[in-house]
Amino acid sequence: MATLPNPLPTLAADPSGRALGLRLPAGALVDTTAEGPWHEPLLWHADERAVPGGWTALEPARRTGLLPVVLDVGDGHGGPDRWELLPAEMSYPGDHDAEEVLAEYWEECAGEPDAWPGLAEPRPQDHDHAPAPDPDAVAARVADSLLADGGPLKAPHLALAPARRSADIPTAIGWTGPAHHEGDTARLSAVLRSWEDRFGIRVVALGFDHLLLSVAAPPATPAEAEALAAEHVAFCPDNLGQGGDRTLRVYAEHRILDQPAWHFWWD
Repeated sequence: MATLPNPLPTLAADPSGRALGLRLPAGALVDTTAEGPWHEPLLWHADERAVPGGWTALEPARRTGLLPVVLDVGDGHGGPDRWELLPAEMSYPGDHDAEEVLAEYWEECAGEPDAWPGLAEPRPQDHDHAPAPDPDAVAARVADSLLADGGPLKAPHLALAPARRSADIPTAIGWTGPAHHEGDTARLSAVLRSWEDRFGIRVVALGFDHLLLSVAAPPATPAEAEALAAEHVAFCPDNLGQGGDRTLRVYAEHRILDQPAWHFWWD
């Protein structure tokens, strides 16, 4: 995968991050992959459980080429050093067309008899719709909600990944959570890039096999949400049927319409 220079090796000699203009808590670099040590660190993650405000504290890392992400290490699979990361198997997200990827998934995996309906339109920005909030500000709010007591993540830890845009984080670290659905995570990142452009998503949290996105401009009408539901189901077929959402219309109503976060889980 084509990447910018990786700032993480600097943290090996300077764990506090001061050389990068950062003040990091105690943490560790991860270079462990399913095929042995990688030639450079894939990510940094904090030792202690994350708390609200931690995401915002890491925001200055953006200027160094590092993006914040929350790692859920408490779902029985341990931390990222046990996630069977495979960076060598990843291509470059920009080499893939999001609609082509989704159409292929729809045909192969979605189990729907209808033809691929095409990409959903982004939420209109006119006098009837207020301007979408800043995607990074929304990501910080969603992160704080995840990190609050009683949040949905079992053991969230803050991390930094070397990526040029949020959508590329799973690919940059060689994440293999959707391995039973897609072996080259860059194809999923191509879709995430498209959702960044159309709906203002950010990759906020990753677990061994699940992904959570913040959404700055989610569909605001049932019709808009249902148009996007096909993309969600193609992207992650396992999502349909969870929680009783067995049709695209019900899924759209419960999981997409005006929702500030989207969650995906691959069996």
